[in-house]
Amino acid sequence: MSLSAKDKKNVVDFFGQVGGKAAEIGNDALSRMIVVYPQTKTYFSHWKDLSPGSADVKRHGLTVMTGVLDAVDKIDDLVGGLLSLSELHAFTLRVDPGNFKILSHCLLVVLAGMFPAEFSPEVHVAVDKFLAKVALALSEKYR
Repeated sequence: MSLSAKDKKNVVDFFGQVGGKAAEIGNDALSRMIVVYPQTKTYFSHWKDLSPGSADVKRHGLTVMTGVLDAVDKIDDLVGGLLSLSELHAFTLRVDPGNFKILSHCLLVVLAGMFPAEFSPEVHVAVDKFLAKVALALSEKYR
């Protein structure tokens, strides 16, 4: 699955519009992931509070969205652009790469709910493809 020029434009334009709410998006998506997919809690067992909206969840949610927005800037070379994040998650954090797809799905749900007017079917497809490519790029060092 490749991103067409139109897909890339839709992704860049959409995240340009919603990027100002990165902290809220990240918090909601990470909170959703932890609640709906409780097996993901194992990666955050060192946090004092895993409840939705806790300080740790908010902080890491913003970190996740900062990474997503960085990936938007590197949309033409996701594998090279996200190499250090791939190495971090593979070798240091040892995150199961299947969790990238889970978080991508949670991001899609949150984005659709928060921005119904902007999240048209065309944008939905483009963002879905983009997040799938981000998940694949983050999985690069697992091979």
